[in-house]
Amino acid sequence: MRSNFGAILVGTLVALVLGALSLFVVDQRQNAIVFRLGEVIAVKTAPGLYFKLPLLDNVRYFDMRILTIDTAEPERFLTSEKKNVLVDLFVKWRITDVRQYYVSVQGNEGLAQTRLLQTINDGLRAEFGNRTVHDVVSGERDKIMDLMRQRANDDAGKIGVEVLDVRLKRVDLPQEVSVDVYRRMEAERKRVANELRSTGAAESERIRAEADKQREVIVAQAYREAQRVKGEGDAKATAIYARAYEQNPEFYAFYRSLEAYKASFRGKSDVLVLEPNSDFFKYLKSGSKPAR
Repeated sequence: MRSNFGAILVGTLVALVLGALSLFVVDQRQNAIVFRLGEVIAVKTAPGLYFKLPLLDNVRYFDMRILTIDTAEPERFLTSEKKNVLVDLFVKWRITDVRQYYVSVQGNEGLAQTRLLQTINDGLRAEFGNRTVHDVVSGERDKIMDLMRQRANDDAGKIGVEVLDVRLKRVDLPQEVSVDVYRRMEAERKRVANELRSTGAAESERIRAEADKQREVIVAQAYREAQRVKGEGDAKATAIYARAYEQNPEFYAFYRSLEAYKASFRGKSDVLVLEPNSDFFKYLKSGSKPAR
């Protein structure tokens, strides 16, 4: 009885071990390749539970999520102006064909990254060689990234992967070149500033001259109007004096003499040198009275 129980226990353990060795699980984030004695016999792309032959079959898993290549050190490229620039970039890629990926690079992620970087670097050297520093830094940077993604993706399809994005994180000049560039930029900004100052000064002088001209015109017009009004006032005053004189010449003369006295004796220190029998004192003599 004990020997039967031991045989059953051993058989159960063997069955469990064989069952464990015969089953494998593919995660939704993975694809798997099943090998039999080193030869590919199946590719599992859907998640689930699968069977294999114990001891004969082995399974290798591949991550199907988006992967990143981020360069540790910036690469040096030469522009059309024969100037070096330092480029720091990253690449987003993923496996699309597991079988082709394994056949091309033995499923080695490092080899795949090296090939992608070589393709992108070769393309960047060609593109930068046809462009100026300004173009690669800001002018056509987006265009360069799109071209690199397309070219890298075309080549990546040969090894069963897809390039989703190529980004130039940083495009800088080497330190020895940056100083000269910054000096030229500073000189250019100073030149522009001086031109703007000169233009502003000329415009200021023009506005000032125009304002002075308008002021002179306004003053002249005001003076002319004042003279006209004054002339009209003098004419009216003369006409009034004339009418008053015509109505009573003696009273008009008396009134005008009073105005003259008032103007002459306004201050205590005023001095007049006149003869006593002068006509100026005509209406101050006691015997003289204005006619009515």
